[in-house]
Amino acid sequence: MSTTAAPPPSASPALSAQPDGRIELAEGVVLDDARFANPDLIPVPIAKRRWTTYNFLALWVGMSHNIATWTLASGLVALGMDWKQSVLTIALANLIVLVPVILNGHAGTRYGIPFPVFARASFGLRGANLPAVIRALVACVWFGIQTWIGGGAIFALGGKAFGSWWANASSFGGEPWTEWLSFAVFWVIQVVVIVRGMDTLRRFENWAAPLVLVGAFALLIWVATKAGGLGPLLDQPSKLGWGSGFWKVFFPSLMGMIGFWSTLSLNIPDFTRFGGSQRAQVRGQALGLPTTMTLFALLSVLVTSGSQAIFGAPIWDPVELLTKLNNVAGTLIGLFIVLIATLSVNIAANVVSPAYDFSNLIPKHVNFRTGALITGVVGVVILPWKLYSNPNVYIFTWLDTVGGLLGAVAGILIADYWILRRTNLALDELYKPTGRYWYNAGWNWRAVVSFLTGGLLAIGGSYSSVSDGVKQGPFPANGLIPFLQPLANYGWAVGLGSSLVLYVLLMKLFPPTADSED
Repeated sequence: MSTTAAPPPSASPALSAQPDGRIELAEGVVLDDARFANPDLIPVPIAKRRWTTYNFLALWVGMSHNIATWTLASGLVALGMDWKQSVLTIALANLIVLVPVILNGHAGTRYGIPFPVFARASFGLRGANLPAVIRALVACVWFGIQTWIGGGAIFALGGKAFGSWWANASSFGGEPWTEWLSFAVFWVIQVVVIVRGMDTLRRFENWAAPLVLVGAFALLIWVATKAGGLGPLLDQPSKLGWGSGFWKVFFPSLMGMIGFWSTLSLNIPDFTRFGGSQRAQVRGQALGLPTTMTLFALLSVLVTSGSQAIFGAPIWDPVELLTKLNNVAGTLIGLFIVLIATLSVNIAANVVSPAYDFSNLIPKHVNFRTGALITGVVGVVILPWKLYSNPNVYIFTWLDTVGGLLGAVAGILIADYWILRRTNLALDELYKPTGRYWYNAGWNWRAVVSFLTGGLLAIGGSYSSVSDGVKQGPFPANGLIPFLQPLANYGWAVGLGSSLVLYVLLMKLFPPTADSED
């Protein structure tokens, strides 16, 4: 039997198909191999798939409305774009990344499986750990960045509540000890929420999402009133124009903006596995992702424009802006909303995925909660917040590199599920070392070769720009591999396209010859 096309799910006695196309294990089917299954990795029963369109919409509103998103526009403006160019770039990027988000989300809703289990169909039962661990480590870095941001909000709250002794406490490691304490408090808050499980997350996102949106508009109204209108920043012309100078910055910036959510384009099944229907996940995500990201980018530009009129210089960091308010109550409420926003995105985007990914690595010993704790520890140890200080490093080094690698994984997942298998998976065999997804000792070499090739083409030419004779980033100015440098500006698209095509070719030219081995 060819492993590139599983039989229709309804033909398998191990599976039960619903009229709406969702699949679950038939009654009595037990997944008891502790090497590949635990209660957090097995398919979600259809009776427990209850997320609605609003739940998915709220999820994206909660994840999109955070300080890192707020400052994306500032990063692009710092690179020379005007506000219209930066908002346009962000809007287009999120429309593009929505496509793989919805395509990969389909498998989660159809089969109730998380991302690392979904990846077993293409990479193999053991090989799936390769993309899962890469995705997990990326999330750990993001977790550290967002936790530092959230800690900064608590530190600012403490300064308003307790006075100068808090803000001017003795220094330790270059920062006041009270800021390190704030960081630790925020870390603990996140862990407490996530260990209570996914249903707690769903309820939290439901009320956090509208609260954050209301807070952002309230800040805009205050700034506009105080400034007597919005204008100074909006009137600033682009330093790049619309000619060749703009396009040289636009394409790598577009790939960087796509890279911002390239993480979720992979592990979105971690959430859609709880979907009540395909319509709910598609509509919720289509309404939630591109609209809220674009709206938040626009809000950040408008608020920053007003801050320039009020304070004489643009203030892109909302925490810094809130601390300048004369109204103590308003400042405290605003900082609390920032705290909720950061908590919302960090738990949903940067803890859920690695918790499943680490669990997939050693299912017998690591469950969802343990995986979340590992994420929290690694996110602190690797000191990732240094990436955040320079827009050249943040956008071109971090986001572009991550986007290129994860784009290569997305290409393989889409090719396998949509082109080769036509959305048909043998659900029970995703957990058994005797079926079609075992390949060669648990690894599908075709997926590995496609990933390495796509990743090399996407990031092999990575380079650092030079400004006033100073190199802005860790890469050589002419690229890691100079002849690949022309591809570096299109990393995510190159990674996705090349891995997709190569994977299809390899599976067609060298099809697995048996259900359990090559």
